[in-house]
Amino acid sequence: MTGTRPSIGIKSVAREAGVSVGTVSNVLNQPDRVSAPTRRHVQQVITRLGYVRSESARQLRAGRSRIISLLVLDMGNPFFVDIARGAEQAVREAELGVMVCNSGQSPQEETDYLALFAQQRVRGALVTPADPSGHTLGEFRRHGIPFVVIDRVGGDEEGCSVAVDDVAGGALAIRHLVSSGHRAIAFVSGPAHLKQIQDRRAGSQAALAEAGLPPESMRELPVGRLDVAAGRDAGARLLGLMERPTAVFCANDLLALGVLQSLYAAGVRVPEDMAIVGYDDIEFAAAATVPLTSVRQPAVTMGTIAAELLLQETGDRASEHRHEHVVLQPELVVRRSSMTAH
Repeated sequence: MTGTRPSIGIKSVAREAGVSVGTVSNVLNQPDRVSAPTRRHVQQVITRLGYVRSESARQLRAGRSRIISLLVLDMGNPFFVDIARGAEQAVREAELGVMVCNSGQSPQEETDYLALFAQQRVRGALVTPADPSGHTLGEFRRHGIPFVVIDRVGGDEEGCSVAVDDVAGGALAIRHLVSSGHRAIAFVSGPAHLKQIQDRRAGSQAALAEAGLPPESMRELPVGRLDVAAGRDAGARLLGLMERPTAVFCANDLLALGVLQSLYAAGVRVPEDMAIVGYDDIEFAAAATVPLTSVRQPAVTMGTIAAELLLQETGDRASEHRHEHVVLQPELVVRRSSMTAH
């Protein structure tokens, strides 16, 4: 015989335990109202029968979800893992759950996940946007679900945002390389539609102008993704240039680690032949074969602040909430990959 095993309901638990449905409900939701022996007996029956309460039914009774959704650009990047860690800690302390999803830097995936969040009527959403136009979030807003944008400076009066000043971060990287004597720099960027890439490029260009260097002092090598494989490809392109730059600034640390691998395999010394600066300061940056100089973003703090803002907006005092746009400052962490001047 084949078929689906019928689910065990609260009435089955009550009947098996020889108590009322109300007593089982109290054991689950208000255990202090039930005597210890009865509570233990009911819990034993719950375990034996394999009863799992319906969260959707609980949400219907409560009138709102206990789930916060988190949509990030790339869960393969430790930077976004740290954002998720910070958000999860704050959400769990509020005795709520977190649903983590990955857009893979795709606006279409972002659209699909936001539609899912609306269908599930989540309590709120934390989003690192892939769509530069803001159209998908605009559509999501129509459902009346609060959200906070992470890793993008916001100016929207209808939602909070938490970000790092990426223009300042790009400028930090280039100022460091210029002050070390570099005058021919490569910028390994990323998907052109990402606002973070645009801002890091703008900061880099501003720092060059500030130093009195022409724009052509920095040659951009765009890549389609922000991962180690794309960094290796960019490294191969660097090696093939007729006039190699003496330094390279990468839009994130995964790209920088990929570039480092390519240079190392080709016998190019870092930093003696080519200096490298990354961005994010993920844990692997300090542990690389040549410890990586990087622009640090406080990722865990970003996730925590974003979650706290969302909890304020969806909590008991939501009427007092005012939208905030928090901009944190990056920090340059200098390691061996960029310490030798030319």
